[in-house]
Amino acid sequence: MSEIEQRLQESTQACMAAYKTWESKKSDVNALEELQEAVHELRKVASRLEIEMAVSERADMADKPLPIPPHKSQRKNKNNGGDDNIGNNADGNGNGGGQGARRKGGRRGPNKSGD
Repeated sequence: MSEIEQRLQESTQACMAAYKTWESKKSDVNALEELQEAVHELRKVASRLEIEMAVSERADMADKPLPIPPHKSQRKNKNNGGDDNIGNNADGNGNGGGQGARRKGGRRGPNKSGD
């Protein structure tokens, strides 16, 4: 029996026992706390199981190449194989080649010559 399977069985049994105790004594604070702890432990086991499933799925997916998303393949058809970076041509920043207001130093300060 694997570790996850054993933890799952133990936490399920503990949660069921705590639930039955709490159900018969709903006003008992200790019974409620025990049930909350049991549910929390069950959630931890379920999270570990989900992680194991994701790792297994990722290992299976590593063998398959990722498909091209539909929005990317449609864009190429609309442009007839043209440049996909419209607006980024002249200066590489989407400014169409004009120089922006910012310079190396940021905002312009007062003129040093006193003008």
